[in-house]
Amino acid sequence: MYDSELENQIRLERRSAGYWRVTFDIQPLNIFGPKNMSALQAIVSALETDKDVKVVVFDSAIEGFFLSHYDFLASPEDTLGLPLGPTGLQQLPDALCRLSRAPVASIAKIRGRCTGVGGELAAACDMRFASREKAFLSQWEVGAGLVPGGGPMARLPRLIGRGRALEVLLGSDDIPGDVAELYGYVNRSFPDEDLDGFVEDLAQRIASFEKHAIAETKRLTNLADLPPDSEIEPEWNAFMSSLARPATQARIKRLMEKGFHQPGDVESRLTYHTGQLGR
Repeated sequence: MYDSELENQIRLERRSAGYWRVTFDIQPLNIFGPKNMSALQAIVSALETDKDVKVVVFDSAIEGFFLSHYDFLASPEDTLGLPLGPTGLQQLPDALCRLSRAPVASIAKIRGRCTGVGGELAAACDMRFASREKAFLSQWEVGAGLVPGGGPMARLPRLIGRGRALEVLLGSDDIPGDVAELYGYVNRSFPDEDLDGFVEDLAQRIASFEKHAIAETKRLTNLADLPPDSEIEPEWNAFMSSLARPATQARIKRLMEKGFHQPGDVESRLTYHTGQLGR
């Protein structure tokens, strides 16, 4: 299915024929990079084609991090050299677009930092539920001189409105779980001890329903406001172009010097540190 050395970093558990769980365990910080693309692609392909699966929940095994930003230690060529996905997009935006259209209910269970790729995957899911105390959603990229690349400019205005989307994108700051609920960024937030039980009950409830009804209802709902792939492609191109800019490289270098990509304060408070770069 994909490289066995990387298999445990994104684990697929079939809790039943109709209910799957995908757990991110990319030690130590759930930083997603080109080495993880094949795993995500394989899982999305399985969700598209399996005749029995009805609901999938995405969660994390790493304390404090749901899913973090892209891997900036990887060479850009490692990403650009990957074959295009079935949509004709690069593999990450391709997988997220296909996840949104898959005939399966997708749920992001957010506990910890959900930024960059994490925020983009959560927005591509059908539903998002968050820990009131421990979830922090953001798109941190503009603070580092980057343009977000995984579709948030297409998805967030449809999800939370233009003004709040621009607050998230241009403010590049944390949105805690309770505020995310107020904004409609997540469906609901819960006291942390209640999050797992609610998501488990909802997933099992959906898994008990008939697949045709789930798939058709989702397909018709998608007609209302799912962004077309043509809106996603320019974002990825802008992300890769912005990464090559000297001003962006200078900001990323300063973050690296402070401890970016390592366990510690920079990763735990990334949006704080990006907010200090130009001051």
